[in-house]
Amino acid sequence: MHAFAHRTTRTLALVGAAAAAGLLLSACGTDGGGGGTSGSDHSGPSAAAPSTATAAAAAGPFNDADVMFAQMMIPHHEQALEMAGLAEGRAQDPEVKQLVTAIEQAQDPEIQKMKAWLKGWGRPESAGHGSGGHGSSGGHTMAGMLSDEDMKGLAAVTGRDFDRMFARLMIAHHDGAVAMAEDERRNGRNATAKSLADDVVRTQSGEVTALRKILDRL
Repeated sequence: MHAFAHRTTRTLALVGAAAAAGLLLSACGTDGGGGGTSGSDHSGPSAAAPSTATAAAAAGPFNDADVMFAQMMIPHHEQALEMAGLAEGRAQDPEVKQLVTAIEQAQDPEIQKMKAWLKGWGRPESAGHGSGGHGSSGGHTMAGMLSDEDMKGLAAVTGRDFDRMFARLMIAHHDGAVAMAEDERRNGRNATAKSLADDVVRTQSGEVTALRKILDRL
């Protein structure tokens, strides 16, 4: 009887220890994980963990250059889509129309990706609260952005005149995007953001080459 009681007490003790260990492991599993980074690097938002989809979009450490890249490239892409939208009913050249479609198909999804990153990082979509207007974001200049006058001028022409002006303005706009993407490749830390920067440099450099050829023959 004494031996049975001893075995029972020992069994209960082991069960209790296992339960305590399980609780400890569970608590560790809910920790944010990952080592912190110094300076302007960030391992992730300090708030509650984002959804799985958002977390995947913003996976990995990031720094201020990554944040600025997304905050500035979003309005830059949005203006490219505005320019592409003006081609409807105005563009005449088949190659211009093809490039317009390519721009729309590439840049709208990229905007959604960058918005997801910023949400996952706990950062605002805009770098500042003021209205910087075309060409600026929170006091930061965005190369290649069209002025209000440029947009009005583009909207006022059709046919061959539109094709020429669109090609000229989009070359400058793309050159600005490529410059920002190259800055991200040099200074950014987040692998996903740097990969998109690679895509921007490759895709938009190719489109600039095509636009220059179009402009030469128009």
